[in-house]
Amino acid sequence: PQSSQGKNPPTPADDADADTKASAEETTDNDDAAGGESAEVDVVTKLESQIKDLKDNLLRSLAEQENTRRIARRDVANSKSFAISSFAKSLLDTSDNLTRALDAVPEELRHDHENNAVLANLYEGISMTDDGLNKAFAKNGLKKFGEKGDKFDPNIHEALFEYPDPEGVPGNVGQVMKAGFMLNERVVRPAEVGVVKAAP
Repeated sequence: PQSSQGKNPPTPADDADADTKASAEETTDNDDAAGGESAEVDVVTKLESQIKDLKDNLLRSLAEQENTRRIARRDVANSKSFAISSFAKSLLDTSDNLTRALDAVPEELRHDHENNAVLANLYEGISMTDDGLNKAFAKNGLKKFGEKGDKFDPNIHEALFEYPDPEGVPGNVGQVMKAGFMLNERVVRPAEVGVVKAAP
């Protein structure tokens, strides 16, 4: 009889080995795919974190720059507003002297051009000078304050004394010894005043 040539037909054991090998290769491929996906997720997460940090740093830098610009604008504004402060203070005594000169003229003689023309003209000249000085003050942000009847405010008034006054309101300014001045809403000199107190 003629002998058969070639491979023997696969046995059930051979089929089982082939299935096991294929399953192992598939598992390896799945593990490799899962590992690749995990690595990609890690890279994306890292990049997102870096982007967030860069955005935070950018916003913080922009905020600091804006804050620096705001402070610079405020300093420039203050410099412009109060540059004349020392000069204005040096003129306050002149204003006080003009006020004293006006107050020294008796009220009934201030406009008596018939009988006291020299004194009336002098009063008028001093008054015009005082008005001109106050206009120059106002033009540069310097404002005089302190009037009889004002509510006493320790932030802008300096109380030199208290006294009873039946016609006055307790807690109000009754006498102004020296006018106060503000430069752009900042007190340059408080008004020196006498304050009405309640009668005992």
